[in-house]
Amino acid sequence: MLDWQGPLRAAIAHATAEPDDRRLSVTLGGVGGTDPPGEDDELQRVRALAELARDGDAEAFGQLYDRYVTSIFRFVQARVGSTQLAEDITSDTFLRALRSIHTFTWQGKDFAAWLTTIARNLITDHYKSRRAQLELVTDAVPERPATGSGPEDDFLAAVSTQTLMRAVNALPAEQRDCVLMRFIQQLSIAETAQVLGKSEGAIKQLQLRAVRRLAKALTQDGAAP
Repeated sequence: MLDWQGPLRAAIAHATAEPDDRRLSVTLGGVGGTDPPGEDDELQRVRALAELARDGDAEAFGQLYDRYVTSIFRFVQARVGSTQLAEDITSDTFLRALRSIHTFTWQGKDFAAWLTTIARNLITDHYKSRRAQLELVTDAVPERPATGSGPEDDFLAAVSTQTLMRAVNALPAEQRDCVLMRFIQQLSIAETAQVLGKSEGAIKQLQLRAVRRLAKALTQDGAAP
């Protein structure tokens, strides 16, 4: 293995062995260029995703959707009493959020507050236009099944330099550049953030998603034994 590939291969290997994003994110902070020690709390992670989504990153918005959809649905369902109506309003909430995400500004509050405000306005509009009556229901929100797979720690032995770099170049542009800066150039997170004009938290999210995607692509492409 060539030395310049070492940090990138190590990052991908960590991604195959660590299913937990938080722990992987901490591990990746020590791969490539080094940064001052520190921990991301959940609020910083959400803010980073919101920044990426505001810049047009659909995958970041999808992660925000996954994080908040059940919470918003439960809030709406408690207000409107109908599962079908709650599903419709929840869907409209995220559609409206997606359309206006470019106007979102962080004010020190959780992203859920912004989504909840949108949902509340939609509920108000519904009752104003339909003059619907609140109904009490007892439907339970189904829990999402847990997902997970056992990664093969030694799959990188079968990955050639050409295959590895082809996978890197197939990444979305910002993820690709982040990976190249962090694990090939071995810039620190702070330096990468300065180049890409993003927060350090956003860079951590970019590299996390990129490394996850690389590990998945390489195994799906049959690079793994």
